[in-house]
Amino acid sequence: MSDTKPTVAVLTALSLEYSAVRAHLTDLRKREHRRGTRAEVGRLPGTPWSVALVEMGEGNLTAAALTERVMSWLEPEAVFFVGVAGGLKSDIALGDVVVATKVYAVHGGKETPEGFLVRPEAWRASHRLAAAARDALRDDPRAHLKPVAAGDVVLAAAGSDVAEHLRRNYNDAAAIEMEGSGVVSAVHLAGGDALVIRGISDRADGDKSRVDGEGWQRRAAASAAAAVVAVLRLLRPFGGRTAAAARGSEDSEEGPHREPRSGGDHVGFRGNDFHGPVIAAQVGRRRGGEREQRRTGASSWPGTGGHCCAAGGACGVHRAG
Repeated sequence: MSDTKPTVAVLTALSLEYSAVRAHLTDLRKREHRRGTRAEVGRLPGTPWSVALVEMGEGNLTAAALTERVMSWLEPEAVFFVGVAGGLKSDIALGDVVVATKVYAVHGGKETPEGFLVRPEAWRASHRLAAAARDALRDDPRAHLKPVAAGDVVLAAAGSDVAEHLRRNYNDAAAIEMEGSGVVSAVHLAGGDALVIRGISDRADGDKSRVDGEGWQRRAAASAAAAVVAVLRLLRPFGGRTAAAARGSEDSEEGPHREPRSGGDHVGFRGNDFHGPVIAAQVGRRRGGEREQRRTGASSWPGTGGHCCAAGGACGVHRAG
């Protein structure tokens, strides 16, 4: 992503979650992916960060697909999913914030004549982001670092089969939501850092409609937005997956290799130095996979038929094959 500041992505499912985060940003500008996905990118005052804000819609499948798109398109150093969730613990109040130390995908399993056999899958939070959250929220009694369950169901009945499934098999989960496992699995596969932050808007029981009507979703979204801002105020740019990729080599041959050096009548070959006039080319890649080539020498290698590689092997600037 072309920007003068390092970027993080903040993803939401609902418009009220989006608006809660957007209220903290300045200098907003719109971006549109060629396939129609939209983002707003703004500054978070008092921090080094640009924030790319995307409202994705509901559900883990949608979340996974669009998170992968955001990762490749906007190239954020970190990804935060911010929004509301149903609370599963009596000691966590409405409006409190749960920062997910891990995210469970709760619907995997096998149905047998003896009953449903759970096949759990879970993703731990990025250590870097979780550590920043612990530091930023340590003195906030309404912030809790706990596991979160993610499924494809709105839970509004404490006595339902789904609720019993959670109590029996995921009893340390403090909240239930519908996008977290899609987001963190996509970021994990991309080699990135992700953190899910949820404000508790209901008790995942029969009172859900009533408390939603009392405005708890908006209040919980505001709490989650304030929490991610607090984390970003402490988090320092670290390069993320983009910098890690830039440090990697496109050369698939075994290393370590010394960087090729050329200039004047000297060229550095892999493992050896040679001296004499050379003709060479420096080859790189542009974004989008296009190749870029630039000539760096002006004469031939003496006694090799006009090509330095004829001296044997692959030199540091011409690749064999």
